[in-house]
Amino acid sequence: MCASRNFRLIMTQQPMTDRWLLPEGVEGLLPKQAEYLEQLRRQLLDLFHSCGYELVMPPLIEYLDSLLVGTGHDLDLQTFKLIDQHTGRLMGLRADMTPQVARIDAHQLRRETPTRLCYMGSVLHTRAEQGNSRSPLQIGAELYGHAGAQSDVEVLCLMLDMISEVGLEGVSVDIGHVGIFRGLSQQAGLTDDQEQLLFDALQRKSKPEIGEYIASSSLDDDLSEMILALADLNGSVEVIERARVVLAKASDVVHRAIDNVATIAEQVMQRNPGSLLHFDLAELRGFNYHTGVVFAAYLPGCSQALAQGGRYDDIGKAFGRARPATGFSADLKQMVAQLDSNLHNVSAIFAPYGNDPALREAINDLRVQGERVIEALPGQQAGANEMACDRVLVKQKESWTVIEAENS
Repeated sequence: MCASRNFRLIMTQQPMTDRWLLPEGVEGLLPKQAEYLEQLRRQLLDLFHSCGYELVMPPLIEYLDSLLVGTGHDLDLQTFKLIDQHTGRLMGLRADMTPQVARIDAHQLRRETPTRLCYMGSVLHTRAEQGNSRSPLQIGAELYGHAGAQSDVEVLCLMLDMISEVGLEGVSVDIGHVGIFRGLSQQAGLTDDQEQLLFDALQRKSKPEIGEYIASSSLDDDLSEMILALADLNGSVEVIERARVVLAKASDVVHRAIDNVATIAEQVMQRNPGSLLHFDLAELRGFNYHTGVVFAAYLPGCSQALAQGGRYDDIGKAFGRARPATGFSADLKQMVAQLDSNLHNVSAIFAPYGNDPALREAINDLRVQGERVIEALPGQQAGANEMACDRVLVKQKESWTVIEAENS
């Protein structure tokens, strides 16, 4: 039986009420939400542009071996896969645009100077994480070619500016550094499997599990104490000084990471004095991907990050050209969902139907000025209020004038 006939049979057998259901975690946007989202999209890309970030548009679908280069196992699990009918090769629908942008910098642009790139587009996930959408609208910015803390500060502050532009307030930023755990792991001589076990326990802040692991290992007392203490190194800025004391016998790699966190925090506070910073030196988000500082923005009472990022210097190697890299990304739809659900109506003018040259000129002039003008159609009963217009174009003394609409 041919595929098209199979499809028709399936549709015939499906209840009518099920035919319009979207897959779980996949949603569409209605006019008011879609218009507001598009307005924000333009504002945020303008914000990035004003800071020197160039817009790139990677493809939605690529050959899988290219799409997943250097990204690790997690992104592979989140990627929808299909066969290219032209070549028979396996393809993937992007689940994250960051690796694509890294490839553009390393393989296609190949600049020697620092490069700032930004992007926005749909991505698709095989599974929803913590109730999030499976079809995020990903927005982000990346800075390549500079290894100093200054570039981390720039992208972190740009992330805060983006969140502020969206209209969200009271955001706090969690800051960590994967180099601290990685340095302790190297100092202890842990194998990859041992490191992964300890990593999992630290992410859950499970001190009993960490203690059991340490007790069953051959680590010396100093390393055991430092690894166990890592789970408690979270809180306000005083955590940085406490880490220097608690991890005093750690390697230079660890102390450079602590100094890096301190430098970044100080400069962020200088640029954004009102920033709410929280430190978690056992935060290992993206441990297999990131190489330095990691950060994430949260709203009060919300466990899901609004935006997150960090340094990921190693990814360029996969594309044949290692470049220092730092950046952040967010789901614009998730950010908008945190706003007041009663979005304001877009201001609009209701105009009568007609081909009078003066009327046409008035309508065109208003649209050139950036106004939204909705024309009535012959026979329609709905007026300005029903058409969500706050003003009306009327003829007064031989000229067309805009007046406030009367509330019905």
